[in-house]
Amino acid sequence: MPKHLDINTKAIAVSMLCEGNSIRGVERMTGVHRDTIMRLGVRVGEGMKKVQDSMYQDLPTTRVEVDELWGFVGAKGKTAKRNDLEGMGDIWTWVAIDADSKLVPTWHVGGRTQADSDAFIGDLAKRLVKRPQITSDALFAYKHSIEKEFGSDVDYGSLIKTFKSPGRSAATGANRKYSPPEILSTKKVVEQGNPDKKLISTSYVEKQNHTMRMHCRRLARLTNAFSKKRANFEAAVSLHFAYYNLVKAHATIKCTPAMEAGKADTFWTVRDLVEQGEAAAKEK
Repeated sequence: MPKHLDINTKAIAVSMLCEGNSIRGVERMTGVHRDTIMRLGVRVGEGMKKVQDSMYQDLPTTRVEVDELWGFVGAKGKTAKRNDLEGMGDIWTWVAIDADSKLVPTWHVGGRTQADSDAFIGDLAKRLVKRPQITSDALFAYKHSIEKEFGSDVDYGSLIKTFKSPGRSAATGANRKYSPPEILSTKKVVEQGNPDKKLISTSYVEKQNHTMRMHCRRLARLTNAFSKKRANFEAAVSLHFAYYNLVKAHATIKCTPAMEAGKADTFWTVRDLVEQGEAAAKEK
């Protein structure tokens, strides 16, 4: 292959990554070396993080759902701890979604601590211009962060789910270790302000988590694909959200979330992602 890829080849490779293909799979289909594909994906992902940070400002969003998504870098947490693997282990992606436009205006990659919650909710608060209704799961860190960042200017409710302990299926006797636990009950709790109880839900953000696992190879369940470096993981997450927000039409709104939110005039192409992402990555 030539030392410098042409823009069409770059767009094809990035499009394949965004649709959930592995790096080695893209290598086999395009003939481009896997290291080149990796560097391209990281470069475009890092650049599109800058582009999206500047795009999603002054949002009139009034209904937000938040959640966290587990993954790992290098090795799972127990293995990393047992073998003293520095910089590796469990990693969490915190996601916020506008329940109306389906836009993901912000996300945060880190641990599952109060500091991570504060950083995530703090960034969300800076992007909104209206009083929102926020729904989260039962993670206690959200309550402190939302009160800290929004003060009294928020309506906040949590959806508390009670799960059945994992074990063997009563019907088949099969081991349920790798399947999601069964939900026994849900409870809607008003945490702050006056949220509409009918709208206390995490359905949209959980569907986004599913979409992300399908399109981002590193987050697919029971996969042998994973990031060896945190920077690669963060770039892959950014690239996914760029594709989701700007390129892919959402079935319910018939356009992209960025268009529905008034932050894009038309559909972006993957070529646009590559050009804008690489240009932004070069800026210091």
